[in-house]
Amino acid sequence: MATLTYVYADSTAVLGPLATYAEPHCYDLCEQHAGSLTVPRGWEVLRLAMPATPAGPGPDDLLALATAVREAASRPAATDASQGQRGVHAALEAPAPAEGTRRGHLRVLREPS
Repeated sequence: MATLTYVYADSTAVLGPLATYAEPHCYDLCEQHAGSLTVPRGWEVLRLAMPATPAGPGPDDLLALATAVREAASRPAATDASQGQRGVHAALEAPAPAEGTRRGHLRVLREPS
């Protein structure tokens, strides 16, 4: 994956490592499209050094995931106005887990003995 950034004032397209934040005129490209990139006539392409292996998830990614799970767990559950509606929604709910401990929408699976 790579990020393509246009610098219109310089008629330049910069292709480099995946950006960590959104910015105007930036587009994330897959390997195939990054490799076959063409620009308008008169433009220059700067290809920055790309890492050999993609970076794995870091501490910020784990923190963002934990925050999202915490926020989802703290939302109040929707309550139905009548018993008839509850019957319809109950039929659409996922079946209860067959094994492990369940907390909210997450489940811990035990190692087989």
